[in-house]
Amino acid sequence: MCQLFAMNSNRPMTVQAALRTFTARGGRTGEHVDGWGMAFHDGEGCRLFIDPQRAADSALADFLCLYPIQATTVLAHVRKATHGIPAPVNCHPFQREWRGRRWSFCHNGKLLDFAPALSGDYVPVGQTDSEYAFCWLMEQLRRQLKAQAEPHWQDIATLLAELASQIGRHGEFNLTFTDGQALYTLCATRLTWTQHTQHHGRDTPRMVQIATEPLGGAHPWHSFVPAR
Repeated sequence: MCQLFAMNSNRPMTVQAALRTFTARGGRTGEHVDGWGMAFHDGEGCRLFIDPQRAADSALADFLCLYPIQATTVLAHVRKATHGIPAPVNCHPFQREWRGRRWSFCHNGKLLDFAPALSGDYVPVGQTDSEYAFCWLMEQLRRQLKAQAEPHWQDIATLLAELASQIGRHGEFNLTFTDGQALYTLCATRLTWTQHTQHHGRDTPRMVQIATEPLGGAHPWHSFVPAR
C-alpha cells in the first residue's frame, strides 16, 4: 500500500530531513514506485507538487527535500498503485476548494465496491478509489455543514470521523486531510506520530509529525490506536 506523511505546527517550519527519509521509500527503501506528491500549506496559500515517477529518482523531490519551504501544514504521499495507472491525475495529495480554502487529502489503503452517487459538486479526475472517496467526503461536508457560516474544526472532525467510518466498511481507510488550518488524521490500520517542542517561552514552537512508519530522528515515535 501507499505511505503517508503529515506535519502540523503552530508556526511556519521546515521538514526537509523528514521528507528526505520519506521520499526514499518511493523506490529506494520501499516499494512505493507509482508516483508521489507534497502539499505545503501556509495561511491561505498552498504549494502542490506531484510527479508520477519514483520519488527516489525524482529531481523535483530532491529539490523539495533541499529547498527550505516553510509551512504550517504539510501532506506527503508515496504511491503503490491499486487503482489507476501511474499518472499525474492519480497522484496524491488531491485538492479541492471549499469555503474559499484549498483542502488537501491523502489516503493509504484499498477500498472495494465504494461507489455512492455523487451530485456533481465534486467529481474525480483520475481513476483512484482514493480520489472518489475524497470527492464524496467533500460533498458531504459541504452539504451537512452548509448551515454553519464558518464550521469549527471540532464540528468538521466529528463529521469527518462519521463519514470515514462509512467508507472504512469497504476496506482500509487511513487518511490525512487539511485546509492548512487544522490537520485531520484517521488511523484504520497503521499510523505513527511524534511531537517536537522547543521551549522558548510564551511563543513556544510546537510541531507534530505523522507517518505510516516512523521516520527516525531524536524524538520518539508512538503508534496510533486504530479506529474501530
